[in-house]
Amino acid sequence: MKNALLLTYGRLTMSVSLEFLSAYFGVIVGGAVSFMGSEEEICTCLVSFIITTIAVSVSVTESLPLPWQPPKEIANKLHQDPDTKTQASDDFGHIIHQTPLAVLYPDSIFDIASLINFSNSLPTPFTISSRGNGHSVRGQAMAHNGVVINMTQLAKNGTRIVVSQGKAPFYADVGAEQLWIDVLHATLEHGLAPRSWTDYLYLTVGGTLSNAGISGQTFKFGPQISNLNEIDVLTGKGEFFTCSTEKNSGLFYSALGGLGQFGIITRARILLQPAPNRVKWVHLFYNNFSTFSGDQERLITVEKNNGADYVEGQLLLNQLPLDLSFYPIKDRPRISSLVKKEGIIYIIELVKHYTDETKEAMEKVHISSIFQLKISVLKSNVIDQREIKFTEKSRDHVSCCIT
Repeated sequence: MKNALLLTYGRLTMSVSLEFLSAYFGVIVGGAVSFMGSEEEICTCLVSFIITTIAVSVSVTESLPLPWQPPKEIANKLHQDPDTKTQASDDFGHIIHQTPLAVLYPDSIFDIASLINFSNSLPTPFTISSRGNGHSVRGQAMAHNGVVINMTQLAKNGTRIVVSQGKAPFYADVGAEQLWIDVLHATLEHGLAPRSWTDYLYLTVGGTLSNAGISGQTFKFGPQISNLNEIDVLTGKGEFFTCSTEKNSGLFYSALGGLGQFGIITRARILLQPAPNRVKWVHLFYNNFSTFSGDQERLITVEKNNGADYVEGQLLLNQLPLDLSFYPIKDRPRISSLVKKEGIIYIIELVKHYTDETKEAMEKVHISSIFQLKISVLKSNVIDQREIKFTEKSRDHVSCCIT
């Protein structure tokens, strides 16, 4: 290149015109270029400039019109602003990043059907993906150069949680966009609660049902997808189906745990049970894996009506940072000391529901003796209160929320 300077920065070698350099990094002095900074500094600035230029170009590209004209009924519900698209191109895993052309904010499930039908009418349909609260870990809710459906927008048009009245079996008809925490609050007003949960409740119903939905109740009731009467599904052809074990059963079993590959779940009829009015919650600590696993096996094989109501296993390693924020503050020094001493500690998180009538008997014994466990190290703080929202325990790493 004529009138050029060869710059080298690490493995990067660039031939840059003097006019370009003088325009951005220097001034003309008597027909020569006087650079402000060392060659390395100039290269660093140049690389930054190029990256910034690319970023600006991408931003401009993101604002370009869609390559097709959407139907009038959803045209103003397709958002293309950079912030919205950036949010839809990431998830909880932060591993996969795929940018959509637009994000649909539907007012109803008919808007979603309209989008699907429009895509199918094109010579080359675009990818469509439904997104709840964005807790996927490997881009399952992303749509590269397609359209992401913001399912949570449906919740802004009213709460689609209807709890059955009358005799058992109890159930709640719930929109897939609803959060499980809102399902909990709505059903508790009737003295009821779903049988199976996830540990974290700020997830959408459709999101967990598209996976499985597991927690400490799974050994007793199965995952969330095993605790439904029926679901509504919008298929890739834009068709609505109500599904159950007896009606459209193939789609019912495919959509549940199907990662959205067989259709978008739009409603679920969730089985409920009477909510417990008292809960005993305890962490049991072990320094021997065989003892730990043996007690776990015993807990999940006890006859259902007399057994535990929640069982999960965890472990703590003696490596920094040691996160004990999930445990009661007064227990943390003991747990920390135990982990440092043993190197690794195994933990059973155990819950037993009971009633006012059995309260006195329950208070006289430790929960480990009820199931004849071989706990060998330390018994953590026992939480034993009326109306404890144990199911909210995972939010912000708090141990419990008592009402």
